[in-house]
Amino acid sequence: MNSLRTRVSALDERRRHRVLARAILRLLPEPESWLDVGTGDAFFPEAAKRFFPYTSFDGVDPTPRVVRARALERVEEAYAADLTAPHITTALRARYDVVTLLRDRSPAPDPEAELQAALTVLRPGGLLLVESGPDDLRTKLESHSCTIVTEPRRLPARFPTTPRLIARRNMP
Repeated sequence: MNSLRTRVSALDERRRHRVLARAILRLLPEPESWLDVGTGDAFFPEAAKRFFPYTSFDGVDPTPRVVRARALERVEEAYAADLTAPHITTALRARYDVVTLLRDRSPAPDPEAELQAALTVLRPGGLLLVESGPDDLRTKLESHSCTIVTEPRRLPARFPTTPRLIARRNMP
């Protein structure tokens, strides 16, 4: 029974990843570069490549799993560190068209610093996809000169969903 539950869970996760990728596809059909924060084994970039075959996917994760993901060619560049590390944000400043902060990663020690770092590596006009952010995320993003592109969907309580927000970083 556990193996069936595990397989169903894996299928649900892949389906969720495809839905998230399609949400970006509608807004930015051909991003040049994409950073998945807390990527782990890079299952999200692997699923998103189906919709974005010409996009360069990179991953940042504090664990060595990201290095293995690079070896498996799920990401092109792997950074085994926290996104908030100064050497990472300096090296990656304004490099990405899309940055994702998904819920299936370990929680950040300092979510505010991580959000600021994500905006630092995002190009002006780029998209930030955040899942399960704090309630005041909209206000924080707007204070960092971002425009909310999509709102979280309101579904009946019987459908468990994770709030998803997509924001565009405004041009300076």
